[in-house]
Amino acid sequence: MIGGLPVRICIGALALVAVACDRAPRSDDEVGAKEFPVAHRTVAPIISSRYSTEEARDRLSEANVVMRVAGIERGMTVADIGAGEGYYTVRLATRVGEKGRVVAQDIVPAVIKNLGDRILREKLDNVSVKTGAPANPKLPARSFDRIFMVHMYHEIRRPYEFLWRMRPSLRPDGRVIVVEADRPIMRHGTPGTLLDCEFGAVGYDLVERKPMPAVDGYIAIYEARGERPDPTSIAPCPVER
Repeated sequence: MIGGLPVRICIGALALVAVACDRAPRSDDEVGAKEFPVAHRTVAPIISSRYSTEEARDRLSEANVVMRVAGIERGMTVADIGAGEGYYTVRLATRVGEKGRVVAQDIVPAVIKNLGDRILREKLDNVSVKTGAPANPKLPARSFDRIFMVHMYHEIRRPYEFLWRMRPSLRPDGRVIVVEADRPIMRHGTPGTLLDCEFGAVGYDLVERKPMPAVDGYIAIYEARGERPDPTSIAPCPVER
């Protein structure tokens, strides 16, 4: 005893205590990239911060359709990962209103600067810009009702690590919204079966998938279910054909 308090030591005869100590939860910062499986697939290069012109996308009501299917409401907190020039960011900001919040995230310094300039220019007081990393969106924990990943999933080189590190940022009823073209990754899309497999490997369940002719693809909605898996237990999806 020290100072009248019992001391638990993780050694030898105290086997049960030793096991408990060995299994003490680690922080995410203590989990290294090498603990995650490598994705058996190609990765599309980042060639532009723009999917198409905003005028062309609005003519097809792309953002309105996606926000309606995603259930975006006033007062929500939403993350726009890979925000690019901010097409979804500015429209989400209007939809969630002054009591809502939008975090626009990207990893390219020039894109982040231009996006920040746009936010200031358009006086969007409910939007903040955040720098992420290729395998980590670096979003605050338990913060988001919806996380948007639009026309960018095919650019993620380490999807299992990315999705694992993203999970804690969702609120208990939060959802991930993915918009992708339904074509091979090297043609800047993601087949729906591959997306389901990679999300499922990290503990997300598909809630809904709808075709989106406007993007020659689909919108898929996922929820995190159960406990987040240990990185070493994640089974990579089969080789992409």
